[in-house]
Amino acid sequence: MVSDIEIMNKGIRCLLEKLGVVETERFIAVINKEKFDYTKWQRERFDHMSPEEFNEAAVAYSTDNPFCRKEQ
Repeated sequence: MVSDIEIMNKGIRCLLEKLGVVETERFIAVINKEKFDYTKWQRERFDHMSPEEFNEAAVAYSTDNPFCRKEQ
């Protein structure tokens, strides 16, 4: 099982790689300020999709996102 610290470290590395330092800091500030509810956000994002559209989006994300693959 991955520890919370390991998950946080991986998350920060992903943000830094994709956003850079300044935008990573902005992202964290927004999350802290807005009382962000990830589950609600995802539900609002995906509820309008059909199962087929959701599957296509999941496959595309998995293909495009290198962080989806397990580290060896």
